[in-house]
Amino acid sequence: MLGFTPVNSRTPNSRSGRTRPSRPPRTERPPRPDRPERPSREERKEATRRAIISAALTLLAERSFSALSLREVTRAANIVPAAFYRHFESMDALGLVLIDESFRALRETLRDARSGGVDPNRIIESSVEVLINSVASRPEYWRFINRERFSGMTVLRYAIRTEIRLITSELATDLARFPALSGWSTEDLNILAGLFVNAMTVNAEAIEEAPDADTLAEIKHVAVKQLRMIALAAGGWRSKP
Repeated sequence: MLGFTPVNSRTPNSRSGRTRPSRPPRTERPPRPDRPERPSREERKEATRRAIISAALTLLAERSFSALSLREVTRAANIVPAAFYRHFESMDALGLVLIDESFRALRETLRDARSGGVDPNRIIESSVEVLINSVASRPEYWRFINRERFSGMTVLRYAIRTEIRLITSELATDLARFPALSGWSTEDLNILAGLFVNAMTVNAEAIEEAPDADTLAEIKHVAVKQLRMIALAAGGWRSKP
């Protein structure tokens, strides 16, 4: 029919022939900053355990372990009392862990000395210097050992004596490597090692309580003389295997 133009796919009015407006190109989103990884359950548990130990050591600066209460420790560690038992069975168990950690620090000091941390030409003086540095770096451990060694709870005193015997035995093994002591009996080596360990323990207590540098220098002077006397006396001893 005249005046009518059929609509087909070629006409501008066809839907398929319409041109869609172009979309703007997608912009790349900036990368998200890396989020710090959340600590695992085991890491959180260990962090709480360390908080309890640190709180106990801080409180022990002013009192004996037997005077501590569970509530005081948990309050200082910022946890509820019930959470304590997820890490320690009792206060006694906490005390034993403190002893283990304290003597681990001492064993590390002695191990460093044996592995070359002590000048062989001045072994006694160097040993005392190592002791002074150890007490200065970890006074809370030494304070705890010194206080609980004689006046603490029975279970703690026994644990401390056991640790001291182990250290004495290790030192006796080291002393046996000296040519002058190679022929000594095991009993005599343990006695000599005990003299050294006891002297160092007493001096560690004095070092921890030293109020000033002059007092510390005097303690060092006396400690060196004590160890020299022990060494000189040992030189005149005739051990019988």
